[in-house]
Amino acid sequence: MTRLPAGTLREALIDTDAIADNVRHVRRLTSSNVIAVVKADGYGHGAVRSAVAALAGGASRIGVADIGEALALRRAGIDAPILAWLHAPGASFTDAVAHGIELGISSMDQLVAAAAASAARPALVQLKVETGLGRNGLAAADLPTVFAEAARLERIGRLRVVGIFSHLSNTSEADDRAALARFHETLALAARLGLTPPLTHIAASHAALALPEARLGCVRIGIAMYGLSPFPDRTSADLGLRPAMTLRAAVAAVRRVPAGQGVSYGYTHRTSGETTLALVPLGYADGAPRAASGGAAVRIGGETFPVAGRIAMDQFVVDVGDRPVAVGDEAVLFGDPTLGMPPVEAWADAAGTINYEIVTRIGPRVPRREVAP
Repeated sequence: MTRLPAGTLREALIDTDAIADNVRHVRRLTSSNVIAVVKADGYGHGAVRSAVAALAGGASRIGVADIGEALALRRAGIDAPILAWLHAPGASFTDAVAHGIELGISSMDQLVAAAAASAARPALVQLKVETGLGRNGLAAADLPTVFAEAARLERIGRLRVVGIFSHLSNTSEADDRAALARFHETLALAARLGLTPPLTHIAASHAALALPEARLGCVRIGIAMYGLSPFPDRTSADLGLRPAMTLRAAVAAVRRVPAGQGVSYGYTHRTSGETTLALVPLGYADGAPRAASGGAAVRIGGETFPVAGRIAMDQFVVDVGDRPVAVGDEAVLFGDPTLGMPPVEAWADAAGTINYEIVTRIGPRVPRREVAP
């Protein structure tokens, strides 16, 4: 039986070489520049280590959701271009401009605020346009005015328009192609109004892998760089990706019980016969979703065992039957299925969600440990 290091209760092993390899693979596949997205603490993998690995794999830029995430990367020594695109109402852009953060701009107010924050250096901006997703981004009716003002501010040295970008819904190829057509119309309008930025991008992982015409020479890679599939019907291995996270814990207790034993809160599970129960010290506070109770499974000693009863805040129970499981044995919730580990998608399916959510919600009391291949 594999055992965790002494004193280790739970941990997430992060293979940064896998992250770098996944970025290289996407670069080769798409023949595009890669913006590596490390928002939400690198989808739970650690923002700084993920950014470093992605840059080692050839990413040309880093993407985050907000300025706080961007500045944290700068403080950690990441000096590559960083794009942040989601801002609080009335947010100050002064620190972001001073640290060379590229600001995703979704309104005239944000454009004006970015220009006002320029002092010793012009603000770096990327204009985000709405092409059908219904979220943030410049509305079609506002594009002529905002583009004209952005061109004017660029001419007088108050800002520099580095890019124009949007996002696809991944609803269907037809929907994404329609959005892409609207994006091309937007780029044509921008050019007529004097904006010809070096970057244009609309494809995230899904479209980067499945819709070649959406690549435009630059793609944003989030879930794919962590080795997970954005498709419900294609695995990581199908796509040539390697999952970077393995979530595991040390079995904390083993108990032999009779038939009819109730397990965990509410006794939603009772044993059908005499059996052994093993306690895994991971719960919904750590990111093991309560909704997966009774449907998920873990790998112990090369065999897969079902979660028995409800997942609690700090722990859950698995029924191991008559197998010789002992305290300290490794229990793997998910990892790289090509190495015999359960896929993260099994937990996502059991919880009625997606792989993105499972890895992103791994809690802060789960130590992340980088591992060599």
